[in-house]
This record gives sequence, C-alpha cells and structure tokens, in this order.
Amino acid sequence: MKSHPAIDATLDQIGHRLRRVRETRNLSLAELSRTTGISKSTLSRLESGHRKPSLELLLPIAAAMAVPLDEIVAAPRIVDPRMPQAPRRTGGRVIVPLSRTQGEPKAYKLTIPASESEPFPRTHTGYEWLYVLSGRLRLILGDYDLLLGPGEVAEFDTQQPHWFGSTGRGSVEVLSLFGGQGERAHIRARPSRAAARKGPTGPMA
Repeated sequence: MKSHPAIDATLDQIGHRLRRVRETRNLSLAELSRTTGISKSTLSRLESGHRKPSLELLLPIAAAMAVPLDEIVAAPRIVDPRMPQAPRRTGGRVIVPLSRTQGEPKAYKLTIPASESEPFPRTHTGYEWLYVLSGRLRLILGDYDLLLGPGEVAEFDTQQPHWFGSTGRGSVEVLSLFGGQGERAHIRARPSRAAARKGPTGPMA
C-alpha cells in the first residue's frame, strides 16, 4: 500500500504523544506495563518510534491512561487538491492560490477592495489572463485605460506597463492565470471615456 506523507507524519508523532500523556499522569513504563499487559520493552519501543503502532496496542494503552484515542492519534490533515488553498493578503488585496502544481500557469482568485484604486503601472516578465467574476475592474495597459465588468476578459504580456484594481466605487473579484510566456494581448472590454479618445479596443500589438 502506497504511503501518504500526512499519514506517515501522524504515525511518527504517536510515540511522542504516548510519552507526553504517560508523563502527565505520572505513570512509569513499568506501571503502564502492569495495567495493560504490554511488555515494558514494547512500550518503550512504541514511545521511541521503533515499534509500529497498531490498534491492538493503542486501545489498551488509551484505556489504561483514561484518554480518548484521538488524543494519542490525531487524524491526519489530507488536503483535497480540488479545494483552494489558504488566502493571503498583499496590501488590501486578498489572494487565494487555486493551483497546486509547481509548473505554470499559476491560477489565483483575487478580491480587490475599493481602496485599491490608485494606479501604479509596472512591468515584469510573463503573461497574464484576467476574468472578472464580480464588480468592475480598471485595467491600465500602456496607453489604454479600460473598464471590465463581470464575464469580461483581458490577456496581456506583462512586459507592457500595466496595473489593475478597483474603480474606487466598490470591490472586485477576479480570476487570474499567470504564466511565463509573453504573447500578443487580446482585450475584450469596454474602454473608459479617456481611452476611447486615444484609440480602439480589440487585438493590440
């Protein structure tokens, strides 16, 4: 049977937990041996990690020390890869990583508050794809100043000066895919009035 890292880590902690509970109850190995009928050497090997724990051994030990079995054996935390990872904050933005693999592209869900509305365009290597889930997203991309609503998409080479955030009138939720390969950008969004005077939307060079 293939081992699982979380299960292996839990088994490795059982000996430490046994010793801690026994010492908390001021029981010697000899006293616990007499109560359980398990040899002192077996108990010692369990606590040192040299004996693989089993229910046959752990149940009488838990009963003798009057503790629930889960105080000795904590259930391993096995993460479902389909579930999002823990969110983190960057400034006022809440970022939830959605991809678990080491490769690219990386997927994120971003919640951007209304306060994140001051543009500061930057450049870096990569390629980004944005999909607006809710709210209105402002995207600065080179000379373009664009507004995206729910269901609208933008994709662009991040070596172009760019910034995206709130319009200042409410929070916005966005799905982001980020990879390392730069390509030509295709914008499908309504431009702001200022951008409309500068040029058309659509595929950009």
